Amino acid sequence: MSEPTPQADIGSDRWADPAVTYDAVAAPYAGRFLHELDAKPFDRDLLTRFAGVLSADRRGHGAGVVCDLGCGPGHVGAFLAERGTSVVGIDRSRGMVTQARLHCPTMPVGQGDMTALGLLNGSLAGIVCFYALIHIPRAQVPGVLHELHRVLTVGGALLVAVHGGEGSLHATQMLEQPANLDATLFSLSELTGLLEAAGFAIVEAHERDPYDHEVSTRRLYLWVTRPESDRVASPLRN
Repeated sequence: MSEPTPQADIGSDRWADPAVTYDAVAAPYAGRFLHELDAKPFDRDLLTRFAGVLSADRRGHGAGVVCDLGCGPGHVGAFLAERGTSVVGIDRSRGMVTQARLHCPTMPVGQGDMTALGLLNGSLAGIVCFYALIHIPRAQVPGVLHELHRVLTVGGALLVAVHGGEGSLHATQMLEQPANLDATLFSLSELTGLLEAAGFAIVEAHERDPYDHEVSTRRLYLWVTRPESDRVASPLRN
């Protein structure tokens, strides 16, 4: 996959709808990335520990659903499901939903928008969001994080992964096909601050260099929770 072009932040009015590109490349994207975790030991370890905590909580406090948000072909959700979590997938791209249903037939998958999920308050025990938040313009990220906070149960956990850097990236090609795709880059301190401002408590924060087979950006991971003390409704929540 070709390297995207760095650029300054652009306004939401110029931001490309990611679903258009992902719909167009859904099948080859699944072929390229369905087994990507096989070559990502750091990600496997983090996801395994995340699943272990959620599965333990599920045994102790009743059933809880984990959402693979921006699920793509469903491989991250399937990895969690294999480790004992009850997982559903949501993606903005209809093409990706089709691929996830094809490759992960036991995982319920639906189309949805992380800016307005249409889920009940506190309905999820966990959310994993790998490289989906990057497709939100920076100015809209705080609202999205408040939405994720809203749908998580008190004590629930969120694990988010993004590309590190400044400004944003723009891709005109993906998997040898034309593309129109923008991605917001974050620093670890910025993303930490945004999550804390949305009401989350930080559990773990990590940054790693890209693997040789990855696009050459640093990778950031934040594991956060909606604190047990968070029982007062925010005006930003439904």
